Amino acid sequence: MAMKIFSVFFFALLFLASPFLQVARCQSEAEADVAEAVEGGDLGIVGEDVQDFGDPNYSSAPEVKTVCVFPKNSAKLVLAGEQTELLVGMENIGESPVNVIAIKASVHLPFDHRMLVQNLTAVAFNNATVPPSVQATFPYVFAVSKYLQPGTFDLVGSIIYDIDQQPYQSTFYNGTIEVVEAGGFLSVESVFLVTLGIALLVLLGLWLHGQFQRITKKTKRAPKVEVGTRAPDASLDEWLQGTAYTQSASKSKKK
Repeated sequence: MAMKIFSVFFFALLFLASPFLQVARCQSEAEADVAEAVEGGDLGIVGEDVQDFGDPNYSSAPEVKTVCVFPKNSAKLVLAGEQTELLVGMENIGESPVNVIAIKASVHLPFDHRMLVQNLTAVAFNNATVPPSVQATFPYVFAVSKYLQPGTFDLVGSIIYDIDQQPYQSTFYNGTIEVVEAGGFLSVESVFLVTLGIALLVLLGLWLHGQFQRITKKTKRAPKVEVGTRAPDASLDEWLQGTAYTQSASKSKKK
């Protein structure tokens, strides 16, 4: 019985810990690209007046390459109501300078992108230009609503720019993020996991104790070997009658 309970708690622990044990998608190439980015001169100042860029639905320019990195947050955990930073890397492989206008993002339901959850704050840039054959990095800080229910959502981030006064838009990230409750996530989950671990250790101790008692009882109940007497075989006595063996046996009885 103890073994069955131990197995149930073990699989329950694996199920609950799976979100923490899951491996985020590899970003080694993205991090390398951003690490090699060259921030040349004045890349621009974040505008104080945030504009509503809406959804212009511009096409992307083929001479612009973008990459996105969540610094020190490869699991893409976003605390509800608190700021999260990501870095947008841009490489201009064309012959004309790229004027960066803004960065915007939105949160959607993972199973249907048409279901918009939240439009995040757009960040506008002034005088942010990326010359030809240059790489640049732009920070983007956002915060999802503190009332957003914890869970998995899709984040769609885009950078808006123009080349030769022609507007373009490139999506630098279109993937999942894990929204967790601020403050309560670490404390509640840690306490729960510690409690579950202690319960598993107790069950393991009870199971080992039961196994030890069972082995001890089997040792005590080992069968005893008894040596008894055997009645003489009558046929053997008849066959030996008249021999020296019967005569010596009869003499010993008389004595």
